[in-house]
Amino acid sequence: MENAKRPVVEFLTEALKKRMVTEAMDILEQVGVIIENPAAVDLLASHGAVVADDGKLVKIPGVLVEQCLSGLRSTVTLYNGDGETAAVLGDYSIHFDPGSAALHIIDRETGKMRKPRTADYIAFTRLADRLPHIDAHSTALICEDVPEIIADSYRLYIALQYTKKPVVTGAFTVSGFSVMKELLEAVSGGSKALQEKPRAVFDCCPSSPLKWSVETSQNLMDCAKLGIPAELIAMPLTGAVAPVTLSGTVVQHAAENLSGVVMHQLAGPGSPLIYGGSPAAFDMRKGTTPMGAVETMMIDGAYNEIGKFLGLPTHAYMALSDAKGPGSQAALETAMGATIAALAGVNMISGPGMLDFESCQSFEKLVIDNEICGMVKRLVRGIAVRDEIMALDLLRDIHPKQQLFSSPHTLRWLSEEHHMPSDIINRSPSGGAGGGPFAATEDVASREVDRLLGGEAVPVVGEETVRDLQHIIEREAVKAGMDRLP
Repeated sequence: MENAKRPVVEFLTEALKKRMVTEAMDILEQVGVIIENPAAVDLLASHGAVVADDGKLVKIPGVLVEQCLSGLRSTVTLYNGDGETAAVLGDYSIHFDPGSAALHIIDRETGKMRKPRTADYIAFTRLADRLPHIDAHSTALICEDVPEIIADSYRLYIALQYTKKPVVTGAFTVSGFSVMKELLEAVSGGSKALQEKPRAVFDCCPSSPLKWSVETSQNLMDCAKLGIPAELIAMPLTGAVAPVTLSGTVVQHAAENLSGVVMHQLAGPGSPLIYGGSPAAFDMRKGTTPMGAVETMMIDGAYNEIGKFLGLPTHAYMALSDAKGPGSQAALETAMGATIAALAGVNMISGPGMLDFESCQSFEKLVIDNEICGMVKRLVRGIAVRDEIMALDLLRDIHPKQQLFSSPHTLRWLSEEHHMPSDIINRSPSGGAGGGPFAATEDVASREVDRLLGGEAVPVVGEETVRDLQHIIEREAVKAGMDRLP
């Protein structure tokens, strides 16, 4: 018997990875990065970084980058609401979550985009919780029926009530982070329990080129101090705020993320960190940022290799589409992105359900994408040798008139060898008494959404925890000028 060889796609040679990292470190040392947070600037300066007269341009020595890289973990483990291991990010493991912070949702009645409301996000969370190949949830929608000042903490408040899966999230304000930490502690049993078994990952995004805002740098350092996993999300755009070449964009992405590595590790040495991003191959014809472009996928695959070269778990926005609704373009771009991400070994793949340049979510697309995720998970398991003699003995021993359907060999290996999709994937014969319907995939997915969301929306956590969460968010809602929550 022989273990399966995991299929892998690679874009960079080992020599090129080393060159790219070296050049990224040279950028930080010679060009520097703008940091608008005085506390972060002081932290870097106290460890040997050179600060320009304006107090914001910081040049980071390569030796400091190497020092901070040396203390990083090669894996990050996330836990579910029951305290069980839900995802181990590292090596070539793959996990999927819906992307975060969409401004729109596809209305299920009209088929048109609109701004989401609380009821939409509750339903979307319940749906993601019930899909077996979606490994983590995300704060996927920005609800229009709450003030922007509490939007980040409110999304997490909803997610923690209606799913036990880990949550990929992020704070848009400095004050929002402390509220979100409080919410996580309420479901985890305190700060120590949250650190030991983290439920969430916080996205922290530098601005291209080479800049950190007050909010994102503070959130990054706060995560590090508290031991909460953070995810670096550099977002260079080819030819717009990054070199037009794919290789140049990968180098700039590395420089931006490495500046985050240094801030993070100086604030909390050894704290868990993920090397991620959301770059795009900027479309100069349309002025858009196509996440479904093959060049975007190539950049993602390449920077994933840089992350692995540095010994870090990785993340990417892939398995998504720029289409305006579920359909042929959405299926093409999502399946291609999911396949490349899986073969590249991106550890956390954000995007199922997403449309329109990361700005829209679709219930039906999430259900369809769940099937894509299941297929690519089977793909990366590869082809295993189950028997020393693979076919000869079986074919020699079987009677000429006997079928293999019910043989012990078939019954033993069928479920392990073959991925069986749900009825979203139409494998019915087209004619005869058992012929399947010719329903569009989106229509079948819509019926599946109805089935999965049937029944009352009941929180998956206990009543006491719900009350604790409500107390926290109601306090913040009052500060934001709300009389009551939606």
